[in-house]
Formats: sequence, structure tokens, C-alpha cells
Amino acid sequence: MTLFSAAVLLFLVLDPFGNIPFFLAALQGVDPSRRLRIVARELLIALAALVGFLFAGQYVLELLGIEPPALTVAGGIILFLIAIKMIFPGSRSSAEEAIDGEPFIVPLAIPYVAGPSALASVMLIMNREPERWVEWLVATCAAWLATAVIVVLASGLSRFLGKRGLVAIERLMGMVLITLAVQMVMTGVAEFVQR
Repeated sequence: MTLFSAAVLLFLVLDPFGNIPFFLAALQGVDPSRRLRIVARELLIALAALVGFLFAGQYVLELLGIEPPALTVAGGIILFLIAIKMIFPGSRSSAEEAIDGEPFIVPLAIPYVAGPSALASVMLIMNREPERWVEWLVATCAAWLATAVIVVLASGLSRFLGKRGLVAIERLMGMVLITLAVQMVMTGVAEFVQR
């Protein structure tokens, strides 16, 4: 995996276009003058969680005795399920939370930005080649930065693209993610068979 492909994978998993409606809904009751500050704080918390899992994840996996092929297959299955939900969203009300007042950590930072799939993905990337940690950190930060730009511009993008445009982009991202997920599963199975 190259730095670029890792960044693209993480960007697809972070799904910023799919999260635009959730961010807008969560910030409806917040004073408009505070929204940007809240979004910036939540994005920084999400980045801290992603970087934390990037570096601590491999030790957790070693502690649990999870081998790389199993993690690769599990990561592929998780990405596949998320991609299916991106393509065939159905009802996403379970992901939406009723927020009284100003959101803090939940749900904007976790799980909207740094959700289980993103945290599992950074662990998977780092576990495969831990000696390339600088590249994985750069890929994580690049994917986060692209997501941050989209989230900060959420209201403008929502007006510009419209609901159908956002859905179309999310479904296209889901199609690419399905291909990556299938590749991960095949790689994990091949690694297991070769042992």
C-alpha cells in the first residue's frame, strides 16, 4: 500500500460527504457564531483519536493475539459492510443522536469522523507495515485534512450539491470502497494460505 492509496482509503472510510447532513443537524441548535469553533474542536478530537489508534492499535492487537491475516480479512469485511450502507443507505436514524445544547466529542468527533471503521482502518494500515509509521501518519493527517475542509464547508456544499448530489457522491465513494474491501479480504486469505 502506498501513502496515496492509504490516504484515499482513509478518506473514503471517513465519508465526509455522507456526514454533512449529520453535522448540519447536530449544529442546528448551536449559536452560528460558535459553530466553526465547535467543528474545529471536534475535528481535532477526532484527529487525536485516529492518531492514538494508529500508534496504540498494534499493541492492543498483540495483546489480544490477533494475527495480521485475520485483521486484514476483518478490516475488509468491515469496509465492505460500510460501503454497502453507503450505496444502499436505508434509514440512518440510528446514527443520528438527539443533542441538547453544544455537542462535545459525541457524536461529531466520535463516531461521525473517527468512527469504528476509521479507527479499525488506521490500526490495519499500521499493523501491516509498522516501520512505515511516518507515511501512515501523513496519510491519516491528509485524509483528516480533506475531511476537515469538507466538514467546515458543509453548509455551502450542501446548498451547492443539494441532497441528490451528496447522495450521488456518497454512493460513488461506496463503490470504490467495496473494491478496496474485496481486495483486502483476498489479500488476507492469500496471506493465511501462504503461512
